[in-house]
Amino acid sequence: MSATPLDPRIARTRSLLQQALLELARERPLETIAVADLADHAGVNRSTFYQHYSDKETLLADALDAQAAAGGADLSELEAAAGGGTPPPLVVRYTRHVAEHAELYRLALGEHGSTIAVARLRRRISAIAARGYALYGQDEAAIGMPIEIAAASVAGSLLGMISAWLESADPVAPEQMALWIWTELSGPSC
Repeated sequence: MSATPLDPRIARTRSLLQQALLELARERPLETIAVADLADHAGVNRSTFYQHYSDKETLLADALDAQAAAGGADLSELEAAAGGGTPPPLVVRYTRHVAEHAELYRLALGEHGSTIAVARLRRRISAIAARGYALYGQDEAAIGMPIEIAAASVAGSLLGMISAWLESADPVAPEQMALWIWTELSGPSC
């Protein structure tokens, strides 16, 4: 069953608010951006903001998701694949996307970040890892723990890798990070 398409007016308003957040976040720290600032920048009123979003955190998570999807870097579309080697183009596009929006991802994934953005990313990575376990024919008996726990472990590891990369004083190129992520996702444990 397919999802009901979003009303174009709702999609447009959400897009305006997401763009406003991304633009304002390039100019100043996220914590200094008020809902009123976002509404003004998007050309809507505050009540319209609250009709679409309960808070800035959800808006940030949606904005990051929309940017990743627009750049062809939506991890939810990544399929597990047998064997390591070269990372799929989607993983490379994702790391390039993260590098391009590094400041926002630092905010979202950092110590005082967005629990919503972190939870969404963790769910996506866990789902990929769980599909990988299935692809490799590994079940609970083979790995010694429930699949969802093992998949969450992989997700936590990858979130840690991405966070460390973003915080690095001399970060590696997105292509190198993609290789490391793919190695972790397609290694013998998945």
